[in-house]
Amino acid sequence: MKSNKNHTINDYFELFLYALAVICFIYFLIKGDIQKTLQPLLIISVLTIIKVLIKSTKFPISTGLRFSVLAFIFVTMFFANEFSGYSIIPYLDKIEHLSSGVILYFVGSLIFDLVNKNETNKSNLKTKILFSLFFAIAMAGVWEIYEFTTDKLFALRSQNNSLDDTMGDIMCGTIGAILSSFCTRLKT
Repeated sequence: MKSNKNHTINDYFELFLYALAVICFIYFLIKGDIQKTLQPLLIISVLTIIKVLIKSTKFPISTGLRFSVLAFIFVTMFFANEFSGYSIIPYLDKIEHLSSGVILYFVGSLIFDLVNKNETNKSNLKTKILFSLFFAIAMAGVWEIYEFTTDKLFALRSQNNSLDDTMGDIMCGTIGAILSSFCTRLKT
């Protein structure tokens, strides 16, 4: 019974994000801000891709992980970009990368469980923790490659033309994943 309520909350939250994207699209289109008009289309695309991936792969994503992903999309794509959150909260980018390390750690853990058909026992718990940790760290690096590529192709400045920014982002993602691995280890 409680599980259905959590799923309903996530469904309403996701619906809220779709509605907010449409409202932002219309608002920024009227204002004539092309960059902020395109962002809601990207948000809708990301939400749809995640939904299709989960349904087509039948990923058993927990309500907590789903909520974390939706909240991450809200903070990074709406608050930070659409509503200029980077100018409001110092180091918001680093907070985002820290939390992405946590989320990616649990995505890695989910992938490990799927590959091993949920047969995680004490002997391979260390392997699961290491796989999840390295998965999260690798994805932090992949994200920075994506940012570098889009910066070069579209003359953007998401990395502020700075190796310091890139390395700081990767380190924050790594710290988030390491903290998650300690929590996993303590929980068992």
